[in-house]
Amino acid sequence: MSTHADHFGGDGSGPSAPRPSPVRIWVLAARPKTLPVGLAPVLVGTALAIQQDAFRLGPFIAALLGALFIQVGANLANDYSDARRGADTDDRLGPLRVTAGDLVPPRQVLLATYLTFGVAVLCGAYLIVVAGWIILAIGAASIVAGLLYTGGPRPYGYAGLGELFVFLFFGLVAVTGTHYALTEHFDGTALALAVPVGLMAAAVLVVNNVRDIDTDRRANKNTLAVRLGRTRTRVLYAAMHVAAYVVTAVVGAVDPDLTLWLLVVLVVSPLSVRLSRTVATHTDGPTLNGALAGTGQLELFFCVLLSAGILLS
Repeated sequence: MSTHADHFGGDGSGPSAPRPSPVRIWVLAARPKTLPVGLAPVLVGTALAIQQDAFRLGPFIAALLGALFIQVGANLANDYSDARRGADTDDRLGPLRVTAGDLVPPRQVLLATYLTFGVAVLCGAYLIVVAGWIILAIGAASIVAGLLYTGGPRPYGYAGLGELFVFLFFGLVAVTGTHYALTEHFDGTALALAVPVGLMAAAVLVVNNVRDIDTDRRANKNTLAVRLGRTRTRVLYAAMHVAAYVVTAVVGAVDPDLTLWLLVVLVVSPLSVRLSRTVATHTDGPTLNGALAGTGQLELFFCVLLSAGILLS
């Protein structure tokens, strides 16, 4: 699963750079540095299924590919919609976007969006066959959320709800949906483990929106950062990191099927501290782009370690 695109940029060059090759342009549009955010929750849901002796290779591959293609589709949809709404302007601090940068005609970006979601639907169709019709609801909700992040008549990314939807779809839905696809039952442990995953994913969007706070305000894109202001949003970013570690520790301590091996995630806590300091003290685009990429990497590292802790329990 996945939604939300804007949040995880970090590829590409500035508006004054030479025109990239066609392949590079589509790589820019896909935003490959966002893909770990789609991958991470699948790893956690899969690790829990393995720990419960319920792993199945076919559904795992389909869930992984579906999540990645939904992520790319959401990125393309966001690129198209933000350009139409005037949010991606020349003075934005983030990487160049292909629609606003006149690298790809809008109709081609829209077509690529539908084709990408089409591949995700094929993955979902296989999962429906092997795991039941509940997967249809999960997949459909994920695709709709990706499209409506900055698209549609009332995009929720423009109303300060982006972080909430990232938490829901990159955390709760992605982890529990993956686990369900592999086991065919819902599990309270999967839901509990999804909370720190969702917090880490939402933190990626927070740093993106801190970076873009000034240009978003001018474009009437009322993200949570615009609503809270820079100082409180920086505090929120650090608090999400802290909460992710705390919730993980509590789950390891109280869940009878897991152990404090989950605390292996603390290995990456120094990276959380370093990123929080960077976000708290910088406003320039290059530094915050680095923090954005670093936050995406942190979530992947966190989820790999969380998965390891699950398997060691």
